Amino acid sequence: MTHPFLDLAPMGAAQFAAIEDRVARLLDTRQDVVIMQGEALLPLEGAIRGTAGPGTTALNVITGPYGQTFGDWLRDCGATVIDLAVPFHTAVTAAQIRAALAEHPEIDFVSLVHAEAATGNTNPVAEIGEVVREHGALFYLDAVASIGAEPVLPDAWGVDLCVIGAQKAMGGPAGVSAVSVSERAWTRMAANPRAPRRSYLSLLDWKTRWLDGGRRALLHAPAQLEMLALDACVARIEAEGLDTVMARHASAAAATREGAAALDGGLEPYVHEAHEAAPVATTLRTPAGVTASELVARALATDPSLPLAAGGGALAKEMVRVNHYGADATPETVRRCLAALGSALTELSRPR
Repeated sequence: MTHPFLDLAPMGAAQFAAIEDRVARLLDTRQDVVIMQGEALLPLEGAIRGTAGPGTTALNVITGPYGQTFGDWLRDCGATVIDLAVPFHTAVTAAQIRAALAEHPEIDFVSLVHAEAATGNTNPVAEIGEVVREHGALFYLDAVASIGAEPVLPDAWGVDLCVIGAQKAMGGPAGVSAVSVSERAWTRMAANPRAPRRSYLSLLDWKTRWLDGGRRALLHAPAQLEMLALDACVARIEAEGLDTVMARHASAAAATREGAAALDGGLEPYVHEAHEAAPVATTLRTPAGVTASELVARALATDPSLPLAAGGGALAKEMVRVNHYGADATPETVRRCLAALGSALTELSRPR
């Protein structure tokens, strides 16, 4: 018995390389792009472990939970870490980055999340990149949630390690991810005795055994179905037009903020300023006396397919997240989410 997903001819190096080239065009980058065979946490961790060590002094910007994770990885590598944490309802500024670098001129690594889907904020990477470039530090960026929802331009912004995943605004698979790597970052890895080698985390293995070999022999059997899905995903973005895809996300975000206010049920944007709110997902603060997790549960009871979630951890008490990304970045999805939330608020406000 044959199956179209299970009986494909093995993917060759040329097809794999062509998909990498397609991703590089999406990022408008001339840096090396490596597609890694796992969810984006794989290159996110691999990039840190490849470039950081006991001699590293890192400025780790925390605007959400992923920034906290990066700080943990950096410390585990032996790096000296200076955390710059800002409230989750806002974004970090280039001026704050500049002040931290001036206070600690020894900083040689800056880690930042572009858009935090978990908290709904987005950071001004173009302005921050200019400051980091002036200082001369290596710039590491998590653009997993932002790619497809807003511009991601590693070359123009001076980003040395830019990690993306396809499962959010790109509307693609979660099982593969990519990282663009500058020459400076490769040099840092080559000089790092603690950089992983012969390891699934190793970017240097991809450099020496794949890129330096002319991309003729893959390191191991690729995740074929995920790679084909990634190729189809980028092709769909190309057909629709990246600007159009980003405009859909921006429109969905604006409609969610406006619609939540119009509900008159006490929901309000968790991120105060619209220009600091991520277009990939909108977070909303629940009114006093309403627990976010209970509100979301009631809304999902009417339609389990809605892209709604409560915040993680302590945020489950006060934050609702509307994940209007990928195929859900549409006015109809926003309308359905807000209608369900409005009905759930009405139910919770009734006397018991």
